[in-house]
Amino acid sequence: MKSNDYTIALLKEKVREMNQAELIDFFEEESRSGALKVKQTRVKQIAQETQAIHEYEQMLEYERRYNGKVVCGIDEVGRGPLAGPVIACAVILNDGHHYIGLNDSKQLSKHKRASLYEALTQSVTYAIGVASVEEIDKFNIYEATKLAMHRAIDKLPVKPDVLLIDAMKLNTGLIEESIIKGDAKSVSIAAASVIAKVYRDHLMEEIHEEFPYYNFNRNAGYGTKRHLDGLMQYGITAHHRKSFEPIKSMIKTEEHAKTITKLS
Repeated sequence: MKSNDYTIALLKEKVREMNQAELIDFFEEESRSGALKVKQTRVKQIAQETQAIHEYEQMLEYERRYNGKVVCGIDEVGRGPLAGPVIACAVILNDGHHYIGLNDSKQLSKHKRASLYEALTQSVTYAIGVASVEEIDKFNIYEATKLAMHRAIDKLPVKPDVLLIDAMKLNTGLIEESIIKGDAKSVSIAAASVIAKVYRDHLMEEIHEEFPYYNFNRNAGYGTKRHLDGLMQYGITAHHRKSFEPIKSMIKTEEHAKTITKLS
């Protein structure tokens, strides 16, 4: 059967899985403008799918350098927010992985991240490492990030041979590659980026239930206007980083005010 044997409404479903050669044969005798639009839409989809596959292959460059070794990708989420922990994820991809569209979590839509998170967490070997707000304030965010990454690696059920790390050095004694913008260059790091991001977003949504005044479910602890307004009106919670501005200055102001009150 050819395309002109179908209504235009049915064509959309019919061509959903067709490749380029099948499209050409299927629409060979077609003259309806609406049907030809359906064909053109599918042609564009095929081009996008081909490009995504090509990009995925390019992002396997680092993993292929270590063929035969257990490669682990590591990334973190939450270095910049004013509230909440920093989360690291360590990922060892499954054999035959094919997560087309995987990229730096910041470049993906919320829906795409959620879809990839579901697929990844059901298939890959991964572990989460957390550094608390107290540790961030005590050690600084850079050291706390390394701490979270070490914890993620230590929790893996399989010991990796190689670590691909997004812009960090961990000095683990294993083979390490620190890759600038690694979450856009390595499939393993991108996978870690997505899992860490969705995991932390869920955590901040839970904190939001307890402290709804700061809009944590939408800003993930970053310093949006709604968050800053909440700080000014309701003050600081145990989830806020006291070493980060403007919280640090707010605390100093409060302490100074208390001192003045006491002296007067």
